[in-house]
Amino acid sequence: MVVCLACTPGASSAQQAVHDDVALFTQYMSAEWIGAIVYHGADPADDPRWHLSGARTREEYRRWCRHACGMACLQMVLDHRDGQAPPLLELVHGCRTYGGYVEDDSGQIKGLYYDPFAAYARAEHGLHADVHPHLAAAEIPQLLADGHLVIASVDKEIRRPDLPAPGRGGHLVLITGHDHGEFRLHNPSGHTADARQASLPVAVFASYFAGRGIAVRTH
Repeated sequence: MVVCLACTPGASSAQQAVHDDVALFTQYMSAEWIGAIVYHGADPADDPRWHLSGARTREEYRRWCRHACGMACLQMVLDHRDGQAPPLLELVHGCRTYGGYVEDDSGQIKGLYYDPFAAYARAEHGLHADVHPHLAAAEIPQLLADGHLVIASVDKEIRRPDLPAPGRGGHLVLITGHDHGEFRLHNPSGHTADARQASLPVAVFASYFAGRGIAVRTH
């Protein structure tokens, strides 16, 4: 459900649109382990809940979980529509069949590639998914008001927004709302509860934002 308050056509900065009841999914199965994994070198394979990812082995989980932020965002979208979502690794491997992830000759994982991902989301999950290769932060409120959730490319350090942004892009978060000049977002690799479900001023978000993303509608 989208609650749209003061939605003024042509004035996106004045829009407040919030998608209620979007559940949080993380790319690591134990949220309390995220800080240790991303900042202290903990091995994801030691995550005691690794099997909930749908991985067949700890090694498979270790190999893919760091690359699965986009699939965690997809889980959130699907759960918002259906009340449930497939396991993380099931989505990873489904997306691979569309070319969303590519492994080079050395075995290095490349992706997530947006166009194949959008094709996968449309064909296999019945979602309306549109790639926006050039997207301004100021355009996102209108997408939210129109009923979209927005998967946005940001620097991973958006989880510590009190620090200057070290870059833009490379990690995906799900924007679930815009309210009084702040974006509400779910971060699949947030290391604290506040980082996982954050509210950030648009200007702060923009300093981490790569200017691209995928707008997704469930109907």
